[in-house]
Amino acid sequence: MSDDVINVDPKKENKGLGFALDFGPLLVFFLAYKFIGIIAGTAAFMAAILVAVVISKWKMGKISPMLWLSAVLVMGFGALTIYFNDPRFIQIKPTIIYTGFAVILGVGLLRGKAMLKYLLQAAYEGLSDEGWLKLSRNWAIFFVAMAVLNEAMRLTLTFDLWLTLKVWGITILSFIFAIANVPMLMRHGLDLGKDEETEKAASK
Repeated sequence: MSDDVINVDPKKENKGLGFALDFGPLLVFFLAYKFIGIIAGTAAFMAAILVAVVISKWKMGKISPMLWLSAVLVMGFGALTIYFNDPRFIQIKPTIIYTGFAVILGVGLLRGKAMLKYLLQAAYEGLSDEGWLKLSRNWAIFFVAMAVLNEAMRLTLTFDLWLTLKVWGITILSFIFAIANVPMLMRHGLDLGKDEETEKAASK
């Protein structure tokens, strides 16, 4: 069989796997909650995030800072949710993640550093330092908005509706925001023909 027939791009494989590792545990939580309830769903969420960490290390050779932080918070707030039988703990987790990332990016911007580059652990082919700084600024603002939105949803919606919007609405909104940044990135050197990377922040 010709080598040309089997030609799998490892970068594309990693992108797909990265998305699955980010979104998969949240989808497990959503489905488990729907079918067996909040406590069992939270336990499934905790197990799924641990599996994601193991697979990331095994298949990609690394665990991104975003996945590490998500895993720590899921385990911590998941345990509180189960112990106190109170879903508010798991609902607070996204707010803390969004706020934490916003603070990290904001402090980096004050120091003239694009911390998003280190958080993603992935390079945008050809993107200039100015482009990285602007992207970090945009995502810092987005994370602040997401933290505020999550709190508003948590305080005003039922848990069922909050979870549905968190899994589907916030994920779609994050992708739209990521795509909206592409024209700016291209003006600052991003070459989509070589390496197109879409950020994944919210799945957490």
